[in-house]
Amino acid sequence: MTPTNRKRLVVAHSVRAEAPQHEVETNRALARWLAQILGFKYGGSYNPELHKGRDLYLLPTQTLVGAAAAQALGVKGPDDVWGGYVDHDFICTKAISHGVLNKHAHAPEGWSPLFGERTRNVVLDGLSVFSLEDARPAAEHLLSSGPMRIKPIHACAGRGQEVINSLDEFDRFLARPDAPALFAEGVVLEQDLQNVITHSVGQSFFGDKVLSYCGDQYLTEDGHGKPVYGGSNLLVVQGDYHDLLELDLPDDVRLAIQQAQVFDSAADAAYPGFYASRRNYDIAQGLDSAGQQRSGVLEQSWRMGGASSAEIAALQSFVNDPGMRAIRVSSVETYIDQPLPADAIEVYRGPAEDSAFLLKYVTVKSYDG
Repeated sequence: MTPTNRKRLVVAHSVRAEAPQHEVETNRALARWLAQILGFKYGGSYNPELHKGRDLYLLPTQTLVGAAAAQALGVKGPDDVWGGYVDHDFICTKAISHGVLNKHAHAPEGWSPLFGERTRNVVLDGLSVFSLEDARPAAEHLLSSGPMRIKPIHACAGRGQEVINSLDEFDRFLARPDAPALFAEGVVLEQDLQNVITHSVGQSFFGDKVLSYCGDQYLTEDGHGKPVYGGSNLLVVQGDYHDLLELDLPDDVRLAIQQAQVFDSAADAAYPGFYASRRNYDIAQGLDSAGQQRSGVLEQSWRMGGASSAEIAALQSFVNDPGMRAIRVSSVETYIDQPLPADAIEVYRGPAEDSAFLLKYVTVKSYDG
């Protein structure tokens, strides 16, 4: 079940030089845990001098971008990394969830119209914008059918998003000093839903071991009272999506899984250089401005994410009991200093990027389906 052999080193790697302490320490904790499960050695944080020429299994905090970066890290394919690789930066962001306004709109190098064609029926109404001049026409198009959400493509955990209800409101947004740079980097404009439930669907691959899962995620308040990611509850099976769909699942969960499968396959087809051994998708289900139920994939995560600790906990459970069919696991992030719940596994306790305190932990429960 291991990616190659037991001489490998599992190495944590904080891709961003300015990565906050909680991200770095979480990355190390998960790498140490995964090494123990796989029977590999833990090699600490990646050091180009110390690890040069070694057989590494990498846990990067971000999706690897560009052949040069992957080659420098010794990553040749999905068996060398728990995460993913893309040829261009925008491919691993929210940007690919939607097409651009028309053939005259700005798009980054490597943009594939095929992806939007394949995913049109499994995403919400939206457009990706890569220039200030394309922003207002795109907003006019979307606001004609209701409020829209502005989502900077590199923001995570729900940060930096705003809901816009009118063109006048959007014009005020465009007048901000940072607007030209923001749109040049990339912004998603997407219909806003009410009463939203966000499903998590995905797969993790560890050599010949495949885990597939579904679940939901929820928000909490950070130290400043802002809503941010608070955790995920996952139902995980050993096997592929068809094994997951054999379980007794509600119709809305089945729909989320099927939409994630379409999105996942589209990425393989539209961006042939892409590969990933961790493939996580967020699917939002809620009411649009007309009160109609909508469901669509919001974005992908081909890297270590909030649910990663739960996935590793599930892997641990299956290794301990190979005959187990399914397991329920939960990852929790809270900004309130508190004792660890009984039977929970602590992942991180300490300061956060924007708050004085953050606690991350995992819980495991049996599946009684």
